[in-house]
Amino acid sequence: ERGTILGNPQIAAAQAKGTAQTKAAAEAFAAKVLPLIRSAQAEGKSLRQIAAELNARGVATARGGIWAATQVADILRRAA
Repeated sequence: ERGTILGNPQIAAAQAKGTAQTKAAAEAFAAKVLPLIRSAQAEGKSLRQIAAELNARGVATARGGIWAATQVADILRRAA
């Protein structure tokens, strides 16, 4: 009512910056774990076996959780 603008007037720019930072972090994480995944793939292991190996080695996911086959596939898809 008073004519005060609330919120961020440049929300699109802020969202784009946040998206770029998230993507950069995801790329950096994928580059870090990809060699482990590729070496397990070379041994003929399935996605589930690779996830189990990463969990056994104590390698956490990007958010600190445990690995599943889907997450391994996502890393491989990102690398392609």
